[in-house]
Amino acid sequence: MISRAEPGVEQRLAPTLPIDAETISATIRRALSLGAARPELDELAAAQEDLRGHIALLLPLVRADQARLPQDSGLTHMVAARLVGIAERAGQSLRPDTLAAHSQVAGTARDCQYLLAMHTAATAP
Repeated sequence: MISRAEPGVEQRLAPTLPIDAETISATIRRALSLGAARPELDELAAAQEDLRGHIALLLPLVRADQARLPQDSGLTHMVAARLVGIAERAGQSLRPDTLAAHSQVAGTARDCQYLLAMHTAATAP
């Protein structure tokens, strides 16, 4: 079982690690492809941990990207709410039964995919 995320991890990681979109995308694809097989809980836990690491890296960057946008739009509040949800879900322990864990990993992969897309869009020339 995976424990809750260590407080402050995203703040410590963000400034020092570069974004490797290909590696993050490969992790997302691998996690989503687990649905085509019958993964063991250990395999799901490894995928979840990899995704959580990517989220810890991306989340503060996306928050910073969003802070640079005009704050008067309703969309800004929706994105902020989604980021809070992503942070909360990423901090949850992996569920103990395989089916629930599989669903959780798939959700974490989609959250990571969203963050990568948001950051890539914000930093595109």
